[in-house]
This record gives sequence, C-alpha cells and structure tokens, in this order.
Amino acid sequence: MARNDDLDGSYPVPGHRLGRLMRLGGMTTGILGDMVASGVRQAAQGQRPRLPGLLLTPATARRVTRDLGQMRGAAMKLGQMLSMDTGLVLPPEMTAIMAALRAEAPHMPPKQLQSVLNAAWGTGWYGRFKRFDLRPFAAASIGQVHRAQTLDGRDLAIKVQYPGVRASIDSDIDNLATLLRVPGVVPREMDLGPMLREAKAQLHQEADYLSEARHLTAFQTRLAGSDAFRLPDLHTDLSTPHVLAMSYIESQPIDALIDAAQDLRDHIARHLIALTLRELFDFGLMQTDPNLANYRFDTASRRIVLLDFGAVMAIAPDLTQDFRGLLNAALACDAARTRAAMLRIGYFDAATSTRHQDLILEMFNAAMAPLRQSTPFDFGSADLMQTLRDMGLAMGSERDLTHVPPPATMFLHRKIGGMYLLATKLRARVALRPMLERYP
Repeated sequence: MARNDDLDGSYPVPGHRLGRLMRLGGMTTGILGDMVASGVRQAAQGQRPRLPGLLLTPATARRVTRDLGQMRGAAMKLGQMLSMDTGLVLPPEMTAIMAALRAEAPHMPPKQLQSVLNAAWGTGWYGRFKRFDLRPFAAASIGQVHRAQTLDGRDLAIKVQYPGVRASIDSDIDNLATLLRVPGVVPREMDLGPMLREAKAQLHQEADYLSEARHLTAFQTRLAGSDAFRLPDLHTDLSTPHVLAMSYIESQPIDALIDAAQDLRDHIARHLIALTLRELFDFGLMQTDPNLANYRFDTASRRIVLLDFGAVMAIAPDLTQDFRGLLNAALACDAARTRAAMLRIGYFDAATSTRHQDLILEMFNAAMAPLRQSTPFDFGSADLMQTLRDMGLAMGSERDLTHVPPPATMFLHRKIGGMYLLATKLRARVALRPMLERYP
C-alpha cells in the first residue's frame, strides 16, 4: 500500500545512517536473492544461467529505482555517474539499471522540508519571505530546489539538501559498490578502489553547499562579461552548508530547443564545447556533471544559463599539459607520440598487454575522427557514440583487461561524453578541429 506521502510525489528521505544502511543493505541482499532464484529457475529449465537474465529483470530494475530514488543521496548519484561514459565499461544490463536513476527524484514532504529549514535558518524563517513555494520545481539526488521571493523583492531559487545525505556518503557508496562486485559485472581483479575513493571525495565536496558557492563565484569571475553565458547570483545571507540561495533566472530547458533553428542549436553546442575546452586548458577547473538539467537558455538575452557547480574538479597543471600533448599528437596522426601521451595520462600502464593497448588506441582514434576534420561535424547523423559503446563493451568483455584509468580522467570523460550527447540531441553541426587548434 502506498504511503500518503507518495500521493503528491513526495517521500521522506531516511535521515539516519542506520536507516540508510539497512535500506541499502536490504536492497543489495534482495537483488542477490533475486539473482539466485532466477538462476535456479533457469537451471531447472535446462538453461545455463547468464548474467543478463539474472541481473536485469523487471523486479531488479524496480527495486533499484524505487529504493535509491526514495533514499536519494550518494548511492543514487554514483548510479547516475556510472550510467554515463566514465571510462569504466559496465555490462549493458548494469548500465540500464543505473540509467534509470537519471530520472528526477521524489521530493521531501513539507513537514520534513520545514524541519530541514528550521535547522538551517531557525524557526520563524518563513517570515523572511513574501512567498516560498513548498513544492520544489526540481528535485535531484542530493537536494531539491524551491522558488521564493524575499521581503525585499529578491526572486530566488533555493536549493535545500536532503537530511542525512552528507553524513552517509561513504557508507552509501560502499553498499552500492557491492553490486559492482557481483560476479560478471567487472573483472574480479579490477581495482575499483581509486574510482570509489574519488567519487566519495567529489560527493563530499558536492554536498557542501558553501563549497558550491565558492565554485559558482569562481566561474562567475572566469566568465564575467560573457555574451554567451549567464550564471545565477549568489545570496550569501541565506546560504549555509545545507542551503544554497541563488537568483532565479527565467529560462527554458536546453532540450526544449531540439526543433529550434539550426543556427541556434549550433550556437549552443559550439559554445558549450568551447567552454569544456576552456575548463580543461585555461581554467584548470571543470564542472563535471553534464546533466541536461544543468543547462538552460535565456531567450531574452540569447545566453546559455549554467547551473549547479557542486561537481567541480580542479585539474592539475601537469594533467592539462599531458592532454594538450595528447590532442596535438592525435591531430597530427602521430601514433608513437599518441601512445606515449596515453601512457603518461594512464589510459593503460606498462603491464597492459600490447594487444589491449592497441584496442584502447583504436577506440581513441575512432573518437578523434570528428575532431580531425576542419568542416562541421554533423552530430545528428553520426552514430559515433554507439560505435564507441560497442567497442568498449567488446573490450570490457575481455576479463583479463583489468586496468582502470585515473579517476580524474574518468570524470573528464564523463563531461566530454555528456557534451557529445547534448550536441547529438540538438542535432548540431560544429567544426571541432579549429576549436582544438587554439590550444597548441
């Protein structure tokens, strides 16, 4: 029977670590139990149990999306991360389960929201506003966003963090990582430790709204005077480690422009790709969450609105230099320099077999094809992402390939993959090589 909270799309977030631990543990145990039961049924029917039939079942998908959707937090966020191309190739069965977590999360019921804001602002906080919409206009893995207007007339978007999320990051990820260690998901010898540690560090940062406020300010400084981008203003008097107050910007979703004029779609994709290159080569700072909801369009000023600066990664100067060398070697079609640069970055190591190094280079060269042409690349008619996915799955099926790229590289791939998907959705046409040649 559904809870009353479910009737309006809300659901209380488990705020205590023990409650979250029991929920996640129960989910993982349930999935493993489902897999065993499914395997027994297949064996009884004379079939050889296979991972797809054991892992991706309607019951498993419902269990994961229900439990992690209701819990929100780090486990849901990690699932979203893994559903995109991070450089760690998962079986399509697991990727499909994780992809279901990109849907918007249920929001907190009003009573729980009031409790969170009482703790952040003190009781009586409602008296500071002319209007505060209790129902959020957006809800994601770590927090939800409310429209409000202060007594002095400021129109705000206020992001409120779910209770207990920050304190449970490590245990949430450890529990979800149990699913990745199910036999057949990733090779047993593959060391997931560095990636999981980096995910924890980034999520601890993302759950600190004062850190996000600093990142928002840093990007405002770097993009000051831009005629292509617009960012919300920070309102420090209402911001705390668990509440972030920003100006509300009237805008429309980027994916609402899929049928807009071709030149506008090209304009948006070109500027977002150029921004990604600036983040890597000029800023030394990258927003690594390419969720479509983080990009909107202000029709009045014809500027792209950038939102959500929680997932921001500092890029070390030596990594920037290594990527500069890699791209220039790849544009020059210099195979020896390309291989050396990929080894320095960590796409493979000295212990990786020559055959596997060649497979990784082949995949990289396929990804470079549109970047080598000086004419506009037509994202709408290309099938490069599917080609790369097929190559990755074929490579991932080789269980003796256990090397995991450095976490920083994986988060960078997530951003690049997200930009490609966004440009594909817009069916944009962009000349990529001239943009890369600005960074010799």
